[in-house]
Amino acid sequence: MTYAGTATLTISELREFAGFTSCEQRYIRRSLDIGLGRQDAFKLWARDEAEAAAIRKQYVAYQDLKALRVMSPDDVGFEDIEVFMGKLVRMAAFDLAQEKLSSFSAFRFLYERLLGAWVRPWLPGAFCGAGALPQIRPDRRKMLLHSISEAAATAPGWSAREPSFYPEFIEKEAA
Repeated sequence: MTYAGTATLTISELREFAGFTSCEQRYIRRSLDIGLGRQDAFKLWARDEAEAAAIRKQYVAYQDLKALRVMSPDDVGFEDIEVFMGKLVRMAAFDLAQEKLSSFSAFRFLYERLLGAWVRPWLPGAFCGAGALPQIRPDRRKMLLHSISEAAATAPGWSAREPSFYPEFIEKEAA
């Protein structure tokens, strides 16, 4: 029975990913290669010099991932929140400013894989904080902030189940 439940959740993750735009899917796969150190992102994803430069900037923006992964702040207190949220919002702002992610669900999908299930309660705040920054164009800000549902923004609890589907690069011929 446990296997059936896990398979069902994995299928729902696959469906969620399939619902993202092709641009979002590509950015999520590239970001996971960079953030998880899975493959050489330059070889796989850089189609031109502009993309190579964007990948270089993303490697720099993701330097705080290791620190964030061990920095789970207390859900009740405020002691560690400044450093944690500062790093998380800065990284989220970088990703949103790339204009490849156009919804909270795509952002959440990426970040729960980059950092783990424990980060879910912090993602609505990071998304809203980053999405409201002046570095994001006003029309993008409006679109991003409208993409987060009231349920996601005010959820009373979050699943602790780790994601099981991590999308990867697929050669065109293999696809």
